[in-house]
Amino acid sequence: MSRTDFTYVESVSPGSGRRGPRAALDSDAAALALDGDWRFRLGAGLHDTTAGFEDPAFDADGWDLLAVPSMWQMHDLDGAAPYGRPAYTNVVYPFPVDPPRVPDANPTGEYRRAFTLPADWPATGRTVLRFEGVDSAFAVWVNGTLLGDGKGSRLPTEFDATGAVRPGENTVAVRVHQWSAGSYLEDQDMWWLSGIFRPVSLVHRPEGGIEDVFAHASYDHRTGLGTLRVEAPEGARVTVPELGIDIAAGETAAVRVEPWTAETPRLYEAAVATAAERVALRIGFRTVEVDGGLLKVNGRRILLRGVNRHEWDPDHGRTLSVETMRRDLEVMKRHNVNAVRTSHYPPDRRFLDLCDEIGVWVVDECDLETHGFVLHEWRSNPSDEPAWREAYLDRMARMVERDKNHASVIMWSLGNESHTGQNLAAMSAWVKERDPGRPVHYEGDWDCGYVDVYSRMYADHAETDRIGHRTEQSTKDPALDAHRRGIPFVLCEYAHAMGNGPGGLSEYQRLFEQHERCQGGFVWEWIDHGVRRRTEDGREWFAYGGDFGEPLHDGNFVVDGLVFPDREPSPGLVEFKKVVEPVRITVDPGPRRITVENLRDFAGTGDLAFEWAVEDDGETERTGRLDLPALDPGNAAIVQFPSPVADLGEPRGERWLTVRAVLAKDEPWAGAGHEIAWGQARLAAAPAPAPAGGAPAEAAGSGYRLGDAAFDALGRLTAIGGLEIDGPRLDLWRAPTDNDLRSWHAPLADAWRDRAAGLDRLEHKVLGIEADAGGLTVATRVAAAGAEAGMGAVYRWTRDGDRLWLTVEVDPEGAWDLPLPRLGVRAALPKELDEVTWFGGGPGEAYADTRAAARVGRFRSTVAGLQTPYVFPQENGSRIDVRWAVLSGGGRRLTVLGAPHFALTVRPWTSEDLEAAKHRTDLVERDRLHVNLDAGLHGMGSAACGPGVLPEHRLLPRATAFTLGFATGA
Repeated sequence: MSRTDFTYVESVSPGSGRRGPRAALDSDAAALALDGDWRFRLGAGLHDTTAGFEDPAFDADGWDLLAVPSMWQMHDLDGAAPYGRPAYTNVVYPFPVDPPRVPDANPTGEYRRAFTLPADWPATGRTVLRFEGVDSAFAVWVNGTLLGDGKGSRLPTEFDATGAVRPGENTVAVRVHQWSAGSYLEDQDMWWLSGIFRPVSLVHRPEGGIEDVFAHASYDHRTGLGTLRVEAPEGARVTVPELGIDIAAGETAAVRVEPWTAETPRLYEAAVATAAERVALRIGFRTVEVDGGLLKVNGRRILLRGVNRHEWDPDHGRTLSVETMRRDLEVMKRHNVNAVRTSHYPPDRRFLDLCDEIGVWVVDECDLETHGFVLHEWRSNPSDEPAWREAYLDRMARMVERDKNHASVIMWSLGNESHTGQNLAAMSAWVKERDPGRPVHYEGDWDCGYVDVYSRMYADHAETDRIGHRTEQSTKDPALDAHRRGIPFVLCEYAHAMGNGPGGLSEYQRLFEQHERCQGGFVWEWIDHGVRRRTEDGREWFAYGGDFGEPLHDGNFVVDGLVFPDREPSPGLVEFKKVVEPVRITVDPGPRRITVENLRDFAGTGDLAFEWAVEDDGETERTGRLDLPALDPGNAAIVQFPSPVADLGEPRGERWLTVRAVLAKDEPWAGAGHEIAWGQARLAAAPAPAPAGGAPAEAAGSGYRLGDAAFDALGRLTAIGGLEIDGPRLDLWRAPTDNDLRSWHAPLADAWRDRAAGLDRLEHKVLGIEADAGGLTVATRVAAAGAEAGMGAVYRWTRDGDRLWLTVEVDPEGAWDLPLPRLGVRAALPKELDEVTWFGGGPGEAYADTRAAARVGRFRSTVAGLQTPYVFPQENGSRIDVRWAVLSGGGRRLTVLGAPHFALTVRPWTSEDLEAAKHRTDLVERDRLHVNLDAGLHGMGSAACGPGVLPEHRLLPRATAFTLGFATGA
């Protein structure tokens, strides 16, 4: 191939010179890893390539060294970024839409490395060069001989190098193009990155070896028998020593087995061998089917508690280590995640090995998305264009053949957001013939003519309920409509986890459990795709779309995961864990009993221990183990309170009983004692503190005094017991969240900022101050410039011994047709009060519709620890149902009391600072602490991509009164 022959780049063909797809096999045949440092040069396009770079005699010593696997744009981003920078778009193609053509400005990476063929490399058989993943199109030479070219970035490609390799020193050269015709099929809502980003190896294919294996391992739940049949070359033998199986390839054996499930991932070591090669397999016996309108595994309906998982590392892009993959799965399992959709491409093959081992249901998705064509309706989507048929079928075959032996893979997905068309139908027909043992998934065609499950994105709760009742809107074709109503429903994306949220998880889960047809779904998504950066002074931050100067980008829409870029769990993941608990514990103080329900699909509770604790005002009074029989899946048990609970004396405050289900022994993904589920209930209430009044307020200098509390001339509190305070004053504002700022309809933040509301720019007007024997009363009105509607707010201050009490009476005035962000008061305090102890909901943040994971207890934190480090700064950190809180430091303290409860937020910056910041490092601590004490908070929803806040979680303007108490001391 000459330097000017680049026709393969814009060809719709999936490639040339490639070997047929086959399973990824653990073989004892010779292999040589080619990972490591390669010589690398980046050209600006096809006009800027190096003539003869593939020649073994070419001198590339002056070229840079670049790690393989890696993505070239991820190198030295805080320095010179010599290979360009990442770019993010969600839907829009970042190049002119003119398929199959791509721009002349097409970054092109040229790779070279030398390798030594081992002296014992077999002289017979074939030598194959295998690429696990190259983005997006590439051509390959060995010792100057062109082997071929390929596309399909997240799929393996093999070339026969037998005639090109030689004993001793060899050279491999690869030219990789960022853009190609294949890029039109890879518009997958992620960073556009390029390079040889998965491993590369040379593998030997012996004569008489095992080219491919397809293990069919089914399970009959009625008889307990597993049936094994292995497709392999004639003459191969299949052995499973633990089961006593020794059969020829193609023969069938039926034996009693323990089945594989995501809850009980039982694998059997097997081997397929000929005289020339031995392949190791891990067999999981299981049967997947759609039966009676339900998705079943081993005869039972399953409930998917899933996440969508892009491959992402904040330092390396889509190049992940096995250790990172394992960590992801361990964190998932520790948070009750049981399923992964591999959005929107097959993952690194080693990830599926781990899914088999650790136990996760997998929907394996093809490397296909043409989303950007929705913006160009005058152009035909490739999904319905015959010219692209081969590319579509090729991508499907390469996924299925590679991954077909994984027990964890229970469904094949045709791709994502690629409209409809004959090419998708052809993919479905092909896979149904090749592998009828797995259902087919695809969301984009709601008629469901060629799929086995009805899949939707972001259907709201009401529509999900209708689908559960099978009363959803009809399709035009009665036959297709009947088919769709007769198949299971899965939300392949829901609960968009962007920023603070997602809200409404509990309500979705109730629908999944209420309707048999609704079999769960996959939260979008697992991880924030932030790119790790550092400021000049070394502070860490994470970049998103637009931070690399992209002329076209979708901002922080790529930051929408349940874990932060550094893989630390977000509050959203903690909430999800609680909502989807596979064991439900209900503590009922009336009849003094505890109900435990096993919501697992297959596993009993014999692996769990149940612990209980009684706390008074958050201090432990008594603990113990609950005597509970092991429960089969779907069963429940009711037990009376343990006798030590009944024997406790009078409570020393508000008394709570908490029961926890924990691992009884170590598991591969968590240690003994790890909490799986919990439930709690209040056994005894404590008298709610209430103001009694009695101390008179009086004029003092230019202001007022009420005991040791000082007020300025406008009736604003300035100090208690010598502790300086600014406020508190009515506050209705929050730094908008991603869900406030984005919406399929009108973003809520726009309405809040609108001239008629102006909640971000409220002005306070004192209407009157009255100081008398009962205390201090300050009448005010709060409204925004240009707004007629406002809030009347009356502050009633009283003194009760050493406590100062504030009752705030709020009354909306004028027309309010929108919910409020928050309703409470804001104050500023000395910065040294940076230790916070509270009794109430915790330990993490919670809001109206994200509060399932907040348990009542006594918690402690620094002010820094109360902040949730969202990549894009926004409202965060509120603790709900707080009975009392103590802020302390520097030998001083302030106690805040609820009558009965309030929500607490303490920050080293203001809401306005949060709103102005674009990244964490934009936030600069002020010289005061800023405290919100809230009577109400608007919910979170997931409107950034999905439904907004449910009616019951909206904070509507209405007449309200709430009371807070304050006290100081050492």
